[in-house]
Amino acid sequence: MALFRRGTKDAAHDDVDGSQAEPGQQDADPSDAVLDDAPAEAPHGPWDSTQVEDSDGRLDLGGLRLPVVPGAKVHLESKGQVVTLVRVELDGSELQLAPFAAPRTEGIWDEIREEIAQQVTSDDGTVDDLPGPFGRELLARVAVRTAEGRTGHRVVRFLGADGPRWFLRGVVTGRATVEPEAAAVVETFFGGTVVVRGAQAMAPREPLPMHLPGQGPAPVAPDVPPVDPFVRGPEITEIR
Repeated sequence: MALFRRGTKDAAHDDVDGSQAEPGQQDADPSDAVLDDAPAEAPHGPWDSTQVEDSDGRLDLGGLRLPVVPGAKVHLESKGQVVTLVRVELDGSELQLAPFAAPRTEGIWDEIREEIAQQVTSDDGTVDDLPGPFGRELLARVAVRTAEGRTGHRVVRFLGADGPRWFLRGVVTGRATVEPEAAAVVETFFGGTVVVRGAQAMAPREPLPMHLPGQGPAPVAPDVPPVDPFVRGPEITEIR
């Protein structure tokens, strides 16, 4: 299996055909979303909510607004009643998204990247810190236990973006870890994501509150621990 290096964030990237839902549109079942054809976006983000219009057609999940892409499946996971993680399936790849509060004066991706690398290596994996389209990223071989009880390795990419008082983490598995064409699709989605920090006071690394489409703001849950990127939580909804 061949691994590859992505270019820096100043390099050109392929676009992916996408679509946008009509602003304010919501089916009777909140787990469904209607997709309409629309131009693609290049991965120059992720964006802060102050940089884009509220009615831009993205899927509103509270702390995140997601681009709507044909064929993509969005799953929300929770701890208790609080949505903590978004999983997006994109043609053989999966992108996990989790937004967090960050200090006003500095980003936290450098130290989080170091912590992830230490965790991977302590669990008998390997990791490379490489330049990517959004800055530094990690390309890791994570140790996993196979169904036969043997130890194997899974390739995982860890993406990170520091914004104004927020941090967005992306965890990539599947085709986008080894195939440049599939990686470009996932990178376009990650770059098209909007983070809604809000004005409330939050401790650094506290998860930003998210909610189901069409529902009101969710309460902030400071007791929710950081999400383990290697463990899948309870799934609560699917959005097509």
